[in-house]
Amino acid sequence: MKPAKINVLVDGAKRKSADLPAPVRQAVAQAIDMHHAKHGALLPVLHAVQDALGYVPPDSLALIAQSLNLTRAEVHGVVTFYHHFRSAPPGRKVVQICRAEACQALGARALEVHAKKVLGIDFHETTSDGAITLEPVYCLGNCGCGPSVLIGDDELHARVTPALFDELLKTARTAP
Repeated sequence: MKPAKINVLVDGAKRKSADLPAPVRQAVAQAIDMHHAKHGALLPVLHAVQDALGYVPPDSLALIAQSLNLTRAEVHGVVTFYHHFRSAPPGRKVVQICRAEACQALGARALEVHAKKVLGIDFHETTSDGAITLEPVYCLGNCGCGPSVLIGDDELHARVTPALFDELLKTARTAP
Protein backbone atom coordinates (compact mmCIF):
# COMPACT_ATOMS: atom_id res chain seq x y z
CA MET A 1 0.00 0.00 0.00
CA LYS A 2 1.53 3.27 -1.09
CA PRO A 3 0.37 6.29 0.88
CA ALA A 4 -1.42 8.79 -1.29
CA LYS A 5 -0.13 12.33 -1.58
CA ILE A 6 -2.31 13.82 1.07
CA ASN A 7 -2.60 17.27 2.52
CA VAL A 8 -1.73 17.45 6.20
CA LEU A 9 -1.24 20.21 8.71
CA VAL A 10 2.31 20.48 9.98
CA ASP A 11 3.06 23.27 12.45
CA GLY A 12 -0.07 25.10 11.30
CA ALA A 13 0.86 25.07 7.60
CA LYS A 14 -0.74 22.92 4.92
CA ARG A 15 1.78 20.53 3.50
CA LYS A 16 1.69 17.56 1.15
CA SER A 17 3.40 14.29 1.94
CA ALA A 18 5.36 14.83 -1.27
CA ASP A 19 6.90 17.90 0.41
CA LEU A 20 8.70 15.73 2.94
CA PRO A 21 12.36 15.18 2.11
CA ALA A 22 12.74 12.11 -0.10
CA PRO A 23 14.56 9.94 2.49
CA VAL A 24 11.88 10.69 5.09
CA ARG A 25 9.01 10.07 2.68
CA GLN A 26 10.62 6.83 1.49
CA ALA A 27 11.33 5.53 5.01
CA VAL A 28 7.80 6.33 6.19
CA ALA A 29 6.18 4.82 3.10
CA GLN A 30 8.26 1.67 3.43
CA ALA A 31 7.45 1.35 7.14
CA ILE A 32 3.75 1.78 6.46
CA ASP A 33 3.86 -0.69 3.56
CA MET A 34 5.52 -3.29 5.79
CA HIS A 35 3.32 -2.90 8.86
CA HIS A 36 -0.04 -1.27 8.00
CA ALA A 37 -1.97 -4.56 7.97
CA LYS A 38 -0.81 -5.56 11.47
CA HIS A 39 -3.09 -5.07 14.43
CA GLY A 40 -1.56 -2.21 16.40
CA ALA A 41 0.67 -1.14 13.49
CA LEU A 42 1.73 2.18 15.01
CA LEU A 43 4.62 0.91 17.13
CA PRO A 44 6.11 -1.28 14.38
CA VAL A 45 5.83 1.66 11.95
CA LEU A 46 7.54 4.05 14.38
CA HIS A 47 10.31 1.53 15.09
CA ALA A 48 10.87 1.00 11.36
CA VAL A 49 11.06 4.76 10.72
CA GLN A 50 13.52 5.27 13.57
CA ASP A 51 15.59 2.27 12.46
CA ALA A 52 15.81 3.76 8.96
CA LEU A 53 16.40 7.42 9.87
CA GLY A 54 17.73 7.34 13.43
CA TYR A 55 14.71 9.32 14.65
CA VAL A 56 11.02 9.92 13.94
CA PRO A 57 10.81 13.30 12.21
CA PRO A 58 8.00 15.46 13.59
CA ASP A 59 6.97 16.34 10.02
CA SER A 60 6.26 12.66 9.36
CA LEU A 61 3.70 12.24 12.16
CA ALA A 62 0.77 13.55 10.15
CA LEU A 63 1.50 11.20 7.26
CA ILE A 64 1.82 8.24 9.63
CA ALA A 65 -1.42 9.23 11.35
CA GLN A 66 -3.34 9.64 8.09
CA SER A 67 -2.04 6.35 6.71
CA LEU A 68 -3.02 4.42 9.84
CA ASN A 69 -6.35 6.22 10.31
CA LEU A 70 -5.20 7.81 13.57
CA THR A 71 -5.03 11.39 14.74
CA ARG A 72 -1.74 13.25 14.73
CA ALA A 73 -2.21 13.67 18.49
CA GLU A 74 -2.37 9.89 18.97
CA VAL A 75 0.86 9.38 17.04
CA HIS A 76 2.56 12.30 18.81
CA GLY A 77 1.44 10.91 22.17
CA VAL A 78 3.07 7.55 21.48
CA VAL A 79 6.31 9.12 20.21
CA THR A 80 6.61 11.36 23.25
CA PHE A 81 5.51 8.71 25.77
CA TYR A 82 8.20 6.15 24.91
CA HIS A 83 11.74 7.27 25.72
CA HIS A 84 13.07 5.07 22.93
CA PHE A 85 11.77 7.34 20.18
CA ARG A 86 13.78 10.42 19.20
CA SER A 87 12.27 13.48 17.53
CA ALA A 88 15.64 14.82 16.35
CA PRO A 89 18.61 13.15 14.71
CA PRO A 90 20.98 11.60 17.24
CA GLY A 91 24.65 12.40 17.54
CA ARG A 92 27.21 10.35 15.68
CA LYS A 93 27.30 8.02 18.70
CA VAL A 94 24.49 7.26 21.12
CA VAL A 95 25.68 6.54 24.66
CA GLN A 96 23.15 4.73 26.83
CA ILE A 97 23.59 4.42 30.58
CA CYS A 98 21.63 1.67 32.30
CA ARG A 99 19.31 3.01 34.99
CA ALA A 100 17.85 -0.32 36.14
CA GLU A 101 17.96 -1.17 39.82
CA ALA A 102 20.91 -3.56 39.62
CA CYS A 103 23.10 -0.97 37.89
CA GLN A 104 21.93 1.74 40.29
CA ALA A 105 22.98 -0.45 43.21
CA LEU A 106 26.43 -0.70 41.64
CA GLY A 107 26.99 3.03 41.07
CA ALA A 108 25.02 4.04 37.98
CA ARG A 109 23.60 7.20 39.59
CA ALA A 110 27.07 8.59 40.23
CA LEU A 111 28.02 7.63 36.68
CA GLU A 112 24.96 9.49 35.33
CA VAL A 113 25.94 12.63 37.23
CA HIS A 114 29.49 12.38 35.93
CA ALA A 115 28.39 11.76 32.33
CA LYS A 116 26.01 14.71 32.31
CA LYS A 117 28.66 16.99 33.77
CA VAL A 118 31.43 15.89 31.39
CA LEU A 119 29.19 16.07 28.32
CA GLY A 120 27.39 19.24 29.40
CA ILE A 121 24.02 17.75 28.47
CA ASP A 122 21.12 15.89 30.04
CA PHE A 123 19.47 12.67 28.93
CA HIS A 124 17.84 12.91 25.47
CA GLU A 125 20.22 15.68 24.42
CA THR A 126 23.13 15.86 21.99
CA THR A 127 26.43 17.62 22.49
CA SER A 128 26.83 20.89 20.61
CA ASP A 129 29.39 19.31 18.26
CA GLY A 130 26.87 16.59 17.30
CA ALA A 131 29.18 13.82 18.48
CA ILE A 132 27.30 12.26 21.40
CA THR A 133 23.66 11.75 22.34
CA LEU A 134 23.08 10.65 25.94
CA GLU A 135 20.15 8.38 26.67
CA PRO A 136 18.90 6.38 29.64
CA VAL A 137 18.11 2.72 29.17
CA TYR A 138 16.31 0.54 31.66
CA CYS A 139 18.22 -2.72 31.33
CA LEU A 140 21.04 -3.86 29.15
CA GLY A 141 20.91 -7.44 30.44
CA ASN A 142 24.31 -7.10 32.09
CA CYS A 143 23.00 -6.84 35.63
CA GLY A 144 25.78 -8.60 37.50
CA CYS A 145 28.44 -6.35 35.97
CA GLY A 146 26.97 -2.87 36.41
CA PRO A 147 26.99 -0.09 35.91
CA SER A 148 26.69 -0.84 32.21
CA VAL A 149 26.99 1.48 29.23
CA LEU A 150 26.10 0.79 25.61
CA ILE A 151 27.82 2.87 22.94
CA GLY A 152 26.25 2.69 19.53
CA ASP A 153 24.44 -0.56 18.83
CA ASP A 154 27.13 -3.02 19.76
CA GLU A 155 29.67 -1.75 22.30
CA LEU A 156 28.50 -2.98 25.70
CA HIS A 157 30.78 -2.03 28.58
CA ALA A 158 30.60 -3.38 32.13
CA ARG A 159 31.68 -2.03 35.50
CA VAL A 160 32.00 1.46 34.06
CA THR A 161 33.58 3.93 36.44
CA PRO A 162 33.77 7.68 35.77
CA ALA A 163 37.41 7.24 34.69
CA LEU A 164 36.51 4.41 32.29
CA PHE A 165 33.59 6.47 31.00
CA ASP A 166 36.00 9.29 30.12
CA GLU A 167 38.20 6.86 28.18
CA LEU A 168 35.21 5.40 26.34
CA LEU A 169 33.97 8.89 25.56
CA LYS A 170 37.32 9.89 24.07
CA THR A 171 37.18 6.86 21.76
CA ALA A 172 33.51 7.45 20.86
CA ARG A 173 34.15 11.07 19.93
CA THR A 174 36.89 10.13 17.47
CA ALA A 175 35.03 7.19 15.91
CA PRO A 176 33.23 7.74 12.60
